[in-house]
Amino acid sequence: MSPQRTAEVGYETAVGGVDFIKDDETLTSTSFCPVDERLSCMMKSLNKVKEETGRTVLYSVNVPHNPNSMIERAERMIDSGANMIMMDVICCGFSALKELAESKTVTVPIHVHRAMHAAFTRNPEHGISMNVVAKLVRLAGGDQLHIGTVVEKMHGARQEVVATKDVCQMKKTAEVKHMTLEQDWWGLKPIFAVHSGGLHPALVPELLETLGSNDVVLNFGGGIHGHPMGSRAGAKAARQAVDAYMKGIPLKEYARENKELAMALQKWRYFRPKA
Repeated sequence: MSPQRTAEVGYETAVGGVDFIKDDETLTSTSFCPVDERLSCMMKSLNKVKEETGRTVLYSVNVPHNPNSMIERAERMIDSGANMIMMDVICCGFSALKELAESKTVTVPIHVHRAMHAAFTRNPEHGISMNVVAKLVRLAGGDQLHIGTVVEKMHGARQEVVATKDVCQMKKTAEVKHMTLEQDWWGLKPIFAVHSGGLHPALVPELLETLGSNDVVLNFGGGIHGHPMGSRAGAKAARQAVDAYMKGIPLKEYARENKELAMALQKWRYFRPKA
């Protein structure tokens, strides 16, 4: 999409109730959507949202990945109004993340994507666990990290995903057989675990039941923008699903008075077939 259209979608999604919008991990600075123009348009939209609702919505702009200019470009994005940046840690390297995190001029949160991790984390017979990636990202100073989910297309083994979330956030992590050793983090700051990949409102109760409802980021893409009534309604449906869970109300019951959620449940099927 063009910068202007990206910002329009961002506005609709933010007004609908999301807290955080990110670039796609493959979107850096292209001829059809230059990063400087994209950031300018998006922040104008999100400033409008703040004026209208009083809510601050974070936008994680993808910092282009030339190692010689990453800090400079991050600084330029922040000077232009960015309230968050993102980077692909496997593609760019853990040292690049450390440079960003330790720079005195990078004063906003860093959203860390794990693109290309599956080349070595997916096969249980070899490679390394996602736990290791999470440990290194926490040590390097990231603020958010995609760790997968327990349902849909980016799912992993439940035990591993939950253990990885603990690695991101616990003060002391217990040993998990064949995955991670016991470790005391000695006060090192925790990071937000981000769960994404095929998520939609109907999955929220299962996700939060498994992952917990404290310090968790649920990242919806098509599960918001694919809503029959558009992105604003999709965001409302996602927010309604979270609200229903936090209030202890079944989704089907909560949907009776929330049409956006009702349509989302109808589109994405309230009952998922068992795997």
